[in-house]
Amino acid sequence: MTSWTVRPEPYDSATAAALWRAYYTEVSDRWYVRETGRGTPPGELERGVAAEGGSDLAPPSGTLLVGWYGEVPGASAGLRLLGSGRAELKRVYVHGALRGSGGGTALMTAAEEAARDLGARELVLDTRLDLVEARALYTRHGFREIPAYASGPYSEIWYGKQL
Repeated sequence: MTSWTVRPEPYDSATAAALWRAYYTEVSDRWYVRETGRGTPPGELERGVAAEGGSDLAPPSGTLLVGWYGEVPGASAGLRLLGSGRAELKRVYVHGALRGSGGGTALMTAAEEAARDLGARELVLDTRLDLVEARALYTRHGFREIPAYASGPYSEIWYGKQL
């Protein structure tokens, strides 16, 4: 039986880049399909992927975790310290073909441990309302809706959890 392992990964590795592209493509396409009826235009997709290099997920104030399903990199989550004992969870992603296999739970457990290791006492995140799978994952793992702590064009709901 194949199982999940989660370990830190350099934010600029080929594995991290492939997972970032898969994550960004999925969430961007969902938004574009909802708003325009079509997927993300290729040029827009490339600009979006390139716009966030991920350097804020590098030690010592951040980390990128990759979940491996056997030998397959199929999930990721980033953490970055915000200050005052708070860490932000970013780029939470489980490849669609691997959803339901325990990757989300493995990733969330590892992310909470990594946040504690960074010195965080609270973990926060923002997301969009249409990302229902992600929202269900967060609430299953004890996250509750909180007031907005930051703003952004795609921030529609905010969650937090005391560690």
